[in-house]
Amino acid sequence: MDAEQLKRLERKETAHIPDILSEFNTKNADLLVFDSFHTDNQWHELWLAIFAILDDATMSPLHSQCLNTVRILTRDEFSLQTHYIEQELSTLLSLARIDATASTEVQLDEELSDAQANIIAESLKCLCNLVYQSADCRRQCLRQYSIDAIVKRLADSDSSMHNYPSTLEYYDMKLLFLLTALEPTARTRLQIDLNGLIYMTKWLDDKLAEFATGTAASDEQLNIICELLKVMFTVTSAPDKSPNEYEIQSLHLTGVLRELLLRFGSLSTERERAVVTHAINLLTNISSSCLTELTLKCSNAEAETQKDRKETEKGAETATEAGTASAAQPPAKCCALCFEKRNVRCLEVLLAYLRGGLAQQEAEASSHELLSPVLTVLVKCARSDRIMRHYLRKEILPPLKDVSQRPEIGNELRNHLCRFLTLPAMILRDLAAELLFVLCKEDVGRMIKYTGYGNAAGLFAKRGVLDCRRIEGTDYSSDSEDSDTEEYKQQQQSFNPVLGCVEQPKRNPLEGMSDEQKEYEALKLVNLLEQLRKDGIVQPALIDKDGKPQPLEHILQLQEELPQQQLEQKRKT
Repeated sequence: MDAEQLKRLERKETAHIPDILSEFNTKNADLLVFDSFHTDNQWHELWLAIFAILDDATMSPLHSQCLNTVRILTRDEFSLQTHYIEQELSTLLSLARIDATASTEVQLDEELSDAQANIIAESLKCLCNLVYQSADCRRQCLRQYSIDAIVKRLADSDSSMHNYPSTLEYYDMKLLFLLTALEPTARTRLQIDLNGLIYMTKWLDDKLAEFATGTAASDEQLNIICELLKVMFTVTSAPDKSPNEYEIQSLHLTGVLRELLLRFGSLSTERERAVVTHAINLLTNISSSCLTELTLKCSNAEAETQKDRKETEKGAETATEAGTASAAQPPAKCCALCFEKRNVRCLEVLLAYLRGGLAQQEAEASSHELLSPVLTVLVKCARSDRIMRHYLRKEILPPLKDVSQRPEIGNELRNHLCRFLTLPAMILRDLAAELLFVLCKEDVGRMIKYTGYGNAAGLFAKRGVLDCRRIEGTDYSSDSEDSDTEEYKQQQQSFNPVLGCVEQPKRNPLEGMSDEQKEYEALKLVNLLEQLRKDGIVQPALIDKDGKPQPLEHILQLQEELPQQQLEQKRKT
């Protein structure tokens, strides 16, 4: 922009302003580097000229173009940090109708014109940039109670939000997310002072009720839900409320998230997948005791229970009269997704999401961290509820039949998780190990059977169970069925617990050697191991009384413990 155009803006020449701004906005639509604006103080002069127009109510037809220019200028972090813009920020808050003055509140019971909605939307976009770039702007937004105004719009949604354009809802949520994500005091005010979690949960519940009537969710609505879920995630990351009060809110929120997963669990579009992703992220912040809300008692489970009871009693009476015994028939499933009389559709959605993430991770070599939220939720579900653990075990660790291949080979969930056990990515490795171990009820022998001792050695070392001892203090039910199939029992004698599969017979390498040759090879092996130890490549260790590896000073110390190990092995067998 040349000096003459800037002067015309400062003089408010309405005949030339539209063309000047249109040219500037088109030319700099994608501008990110503002070095040329820092000479001759051009950025600041243009900034003041634009806001002089915005402060003039008689020039309101030009405000939309002016706000577009402001949105471009707010990308310059250097200028925002070096100039005092408190007054200009107040103007934007007023135009967006989220400042402290009652005269600027949006009257939601009145229809907004397209021009008014456009002004609010452009103002909110500018505020999003400012809040992202400047901590001073964030604090000023809090001082002028912008969060209060946004929450008030949310609270009024049940009566009049249908008059409020969805575009404005989206940018309201976008601004609220940036404030709560970047300013800790904003999270506290939203959760404690304004009870924002209650209003957001109710708003989300109302939206799902609309979709339940058969109304298809548009991409705009799905984007709004994603932004809202992001806000709720930041608020629940560090809850400041009392445990009892927070748990009551979490129970209701978990119920709403359950309906969200049921509604968009088909993952048919990218936007639906994004909604489920943010819902899973939010579930990671929910306490384990509330996750039982993810599974509901099947609608006709009680009726089936009473029917089964009556049929059993009737069968017993008939058998008594006839003098013959009759076996009770197993109860039929009350619905397609019924498992132990609970609807486990949400768990099916989580597993489908995990499978999709695994396929995407292998095809695109994407970050392993993307899978950590869903694994975290599955671990919490397995720990919190017996029925959920049973279902997840049935899907992830079904009874073994074919044990001819190593557990890490294949495309089933068990195979993927076993591969994760040896990853250098610690978060994903630990989550996969935790999930498998919980599904095995923290039974070391069962874990070895499904994963192999070699894959699980890191977990065992961390837990202090390298010697395969039983973990004390675990609280699991003992009513699970025997998981050994006939196929597995037939191959059990050839099963190699270190590899986790049946090992084909191999020729004995010592066959045909004399005792002197065997001793020579043994000493040669000891010397090689000792050399590896000295070079720092390996560190020989023994398992101490705590079940953890203890480093040795010399390789021959392994021989000292051999008689004791042989004695303990005989006791076990």
